[in-house]
Amino acid sequence: MSPVELVVTDLDGTFWHTSDHVPASVLAAVAELERRKIPLLVATGRRLTSTREPLAAVGLTPPAIMLNGAIGVDLATGERFHVAPFAAEEALAAYDAFVSVDLSPVVYIDHPHFDVWLGHAPDTNTAHVLSLGTTADRRDDLRQAVATSAVLGFSMIGVPYADAEIAFGALQGVVEVHLDRSIDHEGLASLTAAPRNQSKWDGVLAYCAIHDLDSTKVLAVADGPNDIELLTNAAIRAVPKVAHPSALELATTIIPSAQDAGWADIIGLLDEHTTNEAET
Repeated sequence: MSPVELVVTDLDGTFWHTSDHVPASVLAAVAELERRKIPLLVATGRRLTSTREPLAAVGLTPPAIMLNGAIGVDLATGERFHVAPFAAEEALAAYDAFVSVDLSPVVYIDHPHFDVWLGHAPDTNTAHVLSLGTTADRRDDLRQAVATSAVLGFSMIGVPYADAEIAFGALQGVVEVHLDRSIDHEGLASLTAAPRNQSKWDGVLAYCAIHDLDSTKVLAVADGPNDIELLTNAAIRAVPKVAHPSALELATTIIPSAQDAGWADIIGLLDEHTTNEAET
């Protein structure tokens, strides 16, 4: 019997280096997981559309936990298996913390037509705004929109580190805040904010409960500070060699970088742990 009942993977910097290219060897590894009947669960800081579309482009529609544990959706059916928005007062406190340092965040929402609300001068990379397309809606009174919406998260993507660090300081103690390098914008930072004590692991537990999977038999592939709870709780922790130091500290196995299709090593890792279990 395999010591792994579920493989959970981050996307950026792990499953792919950039979302416009998934190596053939990685797709072959996903197909091998399916052949072995080991489910794959995505766990990412991305929103619904930016998770679904690049995966669909390579023929994949897995279940996905998005926005760092705020929402879980089966991408094949659209069915939600986990939804955990901010409490209204916490969402307002987060928004007010951004405003207190003269920053206007991207606001992620659970809405039938839009992924995000934006103010008229959002503090995120222009390319990020363009990528949102019709999934974003501008709001004249962004604070009122926050107060009356199911808010799933906040972000500033591809911004100068100085701005991200100012926001990080304002949000500390208010919400769960993560600051890391921006994969899509070299030399710039990305900041995300989620409800306090919320993480990707919450979505993993929800998925395991629904599908009768043993959460002590999870193999996680992840690389960032927003993956700490996921890595801490997983039985096997595969971390690319180009990863945040806090993630590398938790690794049970170091795999090659996403640029070198390191995710494809997951099959060999499964075989190794299966052999070790058989020998004991």
